[in-house]
Amino acid sequence: KCWQGDCRKGSSGINAEYGEGTTVGVMYIAKRLQDYGFHAPTTSWPVVNTLMVEPTESEDKGELDRYCDALISIRQEITDIQEGRADVENNVIKRAPHTQAVVTSDTWDRPYTRKEAAFPLPWITTDKKVWPASARVDDAYGDQNVFCTCPPVEAYSIDDLKK
Repeated sequence: KCWQGDCRKGSSGINAEYGEGTTVGVMYIAKRLQDYGFHAPTTSWPVVNTLMVEPTESEDKGELDRYCDALISIRQEITDIQEGRADVENNVIKRAPHTQAVVTSDTWDRPYTRKEAAFPLPWITTDKKVWPASARVDDAYGDQNVFCTCPPVEAYSIDDLKK
């Protein structure tokens, strides 16, 4: 029934009642899930401002529990923003995801620790960490303004392809 507007009973949507009084939206939560080792879920479909959570039959209870723990932890991070324990703009959610390059760099200019950024729960350890490949990209701009760092097509020739 989620696609009909009643997300309280839907099996694949989470209603977006999470960041009241903050500028934390569904996309920030999706990006933060990457720091917890989960692929960012589909957002705003079929209902705007929701995460689509669709665990497959191959996910065991332990993995589902870890996912729930991640969401509960992110909810606490939002509460920290709402109650003034974390900066409204410069916080662990708004700066997510945290790449290995960022976390291991010589400089750290953030008001939270590297551990809070990259290892937010005890089961996320260095030997099990899945690092996001890239940091935050302006979603709509990045989707609509793709750029390539490859040589221009003219630089390739048929002869080069035959080698």
